[in-house]
Parts: sequence; C-alpha cells; structure tokens
Amino acid sequence: MKAITKGISLRSLGYLVTLAEERHFGRAAERCFVSQPTLSAQIKKLEEQLGGQLLERTQRRVMVTGLGREVVERARRILQGVDEIVALTESRQDPLAGELRVGLIPTVAPYLLPRVAGLLKQRLPRLRLMLLELQTEELLRQLSAGSLDLAILARPFADQGLESEDLYREDFFVALPGDHPLTKKQSISVADLDNQTVLLLAEGHCLRDQALEVCGRVSVKEPQDFRATSLETVRQMVAAGIGTTLLPALAIDEAGLPEASLAVRPFTDPRPNRVITAAWRATSAREATMRNVGQVIRDAVRGLGDGVNIV
Repeated sequence: MKAITKGISLRSLGYLVTLAEERHFGRAAERCFVSQPTLSAQIKKLEEQLGGQLLERTQRRVMVTGLGREVVERARRILQGVDEIVALTESRQDPLAGELRVGLIPTVAPYLLPRVAGLLKQRLPRLRLMLLELQTEELLRQLSAGSLDLAILARPFADQGLESEDLYREDFFVALPGDHPLTKKQSISVADLDNQTVLLLAEGHCLRDQALEVCGRVSVKEPQDFRATSLETVRQMVAAGIGTTLLPALAIDEAGLPEASLAVRPFTDPRPNRVITAAWRATSAREATMRNVGQVIRDAVRGLGDGVNIV
C-alpha cells in the first residue's frame, strides 16, 4: 500500500475532483490554472499509480468510471480535511483573519449584503470574504463538499453534519399593484388572498415553497406562463399589475419604482415569517469566525423596524 500511495499528490487529487465536476479537460485546466496537457498527464500518472481507470475520455466529454467516482468521493474528503488543517492553524493564530467563503440564497443576498458589508469591514477588517449567491440545494452541496465555509439561508433545510445559529426572523409582506382593491386595507389576512393571482419564483427557490406554505389555506392562482428567477423581476411584474406576491421584510424597499405603482401591506397577526440562519460544517475549525460574522449580521439588521426581529 505504501508503495502505491507514496507518489500520490494532493494536487493530482484536486485535478481529479475538478475534472469530475467539469467533465471537460479544457474547463478543468482553466479552473486549475494549468495547461490541458499538464492536467491530462497528471491524471494519467494518477491512474498508473492507483492501477485503475478513473476516467473515460472521448472527444466531446469526460465520463467518470465507477472506480473514479469512489476515488473522487474520498479525494474530496481528503482535500476538505487538508483545508480544515490549514484553517485550524490560521484560526489559532488569528480566528478573525484569512479568507472566508460565504454563500447566500438569492432572496437574502441583495438585501442583506448592502446593510452588512460596511459593518463587516469595520468589525472584521482582516477577514477576506468571498461571496457567492446560490439556491439552497447547491449551497448545501458546496458547503458539504468544502467549497464554502459558511451559508446564510432560510429554515428549514437539511442540517445533517452542520452546526447552525439563527440570526433573525423576518415577516412576510404582501406586495400589490398600486390600484389593487386590497390596498384599501391597512393589513391583510391570508384569507384575503383567496382567488388572487400570486406570482412566485421558479422551482428551487426556498421562498417559493415558503410562499406556497403561507397560501396553503386558501385557493390562489399561479400563472403557469411565468417563472421568475429574481425577486426583483417578481416585484416589477407586480408593479405592472400582473398579480400580487409575498416579499420578505428586508426586500420591501420600493426604490426605483414609481410610488403609485406598488403597495406593500403587512399581514394580520400572527404574521407569517421565515428565520434566516448561519450554517457551517460541524467539523470546521473556524466556529469562532462563523459566530463573529453571525453577530455582525445581527447587529446590522437590528433596529431596522417593523418586520425584522433578532433571534
């Protein structure tokens, strides 16, 4: 066994994992910052060292063999472990320094980041944040694989193998065209939405599932020819008179729209809401960093007014 594994490098395992993700030598080489011949030679050498075929190569694509899939799975764990060793030593030296890869769901990122970016820079100046906007499923996948260190997302989610800390609770509001009859009411009950046209995000967005859950007690109409990937698109469509929608509290700013085109009303009590949470791997060596970032987020949204409450 020692004779087989002696020459295997972490770099070659990283190349293999990247190839398994990209299924294309050119794209994988670009991601690894090496030439395609260099990448190909390293993979061939790895196959010789292991004594088995890891990839099937064609002119158009790369397929991972059965053996390759098992090796890739273990290689990911090895590389993640190495990252955690590096993170452990860095955190012992300065837990609030270094790079932190953070993923946020699309219905949080554009509304939270402008409020928190300045405070993060002020409170944690030695921390370098790399930010990604991802849907929940992909965010959790990358978090588990080690591509992300921290996820900011809404409950519920599959939290096996994760540590988490709730940050804040935000109410849902009803967004209406400015001339909609329901704008005459100061607050709206879920029953008021019965038989209304409600615009929702496309499949995969957790806000879609949350809105459907809120509206589950009444009969709403969802246009089958409309699937938005952006909450801002939904808001613009509401302003154009196409239907109504639900907006989380941090997203109710109406900047950029004519004042008369869009109206926002709170729900009657008990108000439907969602909880925004910070999550990270239970094995991460940077728990102190995650909790400090979480506290900064809480402080950034504290006191924003109606609809946002610190957990």
